Amino acid sequence: MAHSRSALKRIETARKRTERNRRIKSALKTTIKKYETALATGEDTQDKLRTALIKIDKAVTKGIMHKKTAARKKSRLTKRMNAST
Repeated sequence: MAHSRSALKRIETARKRTERNRRIKSALKTTIKKYETALATGEDTQDKLRTALIKIDKAVTKGIMHKKTAARKKSRLTKRMNAST
């Protein structure tokens, strides 16, 4: 256990950041899954793709995902939609 006030504060801020990152990653995965199920069932995928791409971009701006990883994910999602139409 940390003894100094600064060490205690660092532990607390790290915990808060971890929770925030976990929430954002979970929401991102959920939107991608919704897009993939819409793609499989033949629903309106344009809107779901747009929301997934927005969530990916927000994850990059918040420092949760690397921009090249995001570009790869966005490319693969878009490629799947183009192949289905």
